[in-house]
Amino acid sequence: MKDPYQVLGLSRGVNADEIKQAYRALARELHPDLNPNDKKAEERFKDITAAYDFLSDADKRAKFDRGEIDSSGQPLRKAHGPHRRAGTHGPGGFGPGGFGGASFEFGSDPNEILAEMMRRKDKGKKSWGSAWGFGADDSASETGKTGQDAHHSLNVTFDEAAKGTVKRVTLATGKSVDVRIPPDSVDGQTLRLKGQGFTSMLGGPGDAYIDIVVEVHPHLVRRDLDYILELPISVQEAVMGAKITVPTVDGQVSLTIPPNSNSGTVLRLKGKGVKVTGVNAGDQLVTLKVVLPDNNAEFRKLVEKWGGGNPYNPRDKMKL
Repeated sequence: MKDPYQVLGLSRGVNADEIKQAYRALARELHPDLNPNDKKAEERFKDITAAYDFLSDADKRAKFDRGEIDSSGQPLRKAHGPHRRAGTHGPGGFGPGGFGGASFEFGSDPNEILAEMMRRKDKGKKSWGSAWGFGADDSASETGKTGQDAHHSLNVTFDEAAKGTVKRVTLATGKSVDVRIPPDSVDGQTLRLKGQGFTSMLGGPGDAYIDIVVEVHPHLVRRDLDYILELPISVQEAVMGAKITVPTVDGQVSLTIPPNSNSGTVLRLKGKGVKVTGVNAGDQLVTLKVVLPDNNAEFRKLVEKWGGGNPYNPRDKMKL
């Protein structure tokens, strides 16, 4: 894998939130569901996911920044002890540079060799394999560790988040799965798919995490357990009252506008808010907004005539 910072277009020193934001922006652009049959976008999506998984692991990121591991997570091993020149055979030497370039500065006595290997193992410097130069450090072998987690971004509509749905998702591993979006989901919520991450040669697979991105509704806004709607009404509807059809997450419903309604009047649609475990827990609050007709000369004359004989100051009650 390339430098994970370069893959995500970041510089070193960024914080975890900046890494997540960069990944989510790229994931929205490159997700296979948005780029069907685009192999280049699919490969880029896999690259950014792998880079995000790597940098999301605080321990791996710290080791990478210190130059202890490469971008694939493999340790950057340093030579341990003096090395003989290639092709030399001294006491305890094993051909050119020994196995993997390692050499030992002790005699050829088998008991001495075994004692040295045990000493290194007991001190925790190297495992049996790495003592001979072809294994990894004990600290990095982590036998039995699960594979890396995979992180994904999934766009859902406002209504899908409110009511719940099932979405087909192509994971970074190439596998497609059906993901159940629970009702009452919110933007930024994360779903965990156990065992759907990257596999490991030494253990089981990691998990997949789905970050939900809720699209903005054209009319509704969520506030706690309620949905908020600002509803424009005409002067006639405000004065005379009316029945108007308004949108809710459950579909269109009829709303009664009482006579003499002012801008700012709040009407409540009981039980049309957020549902918690299937139970109506919130309402939909409709705020009225009286809107005048556009540049209507006849309406202007009517108001002017009426206003001349019926002066009133709506600010009197507020003592303004």
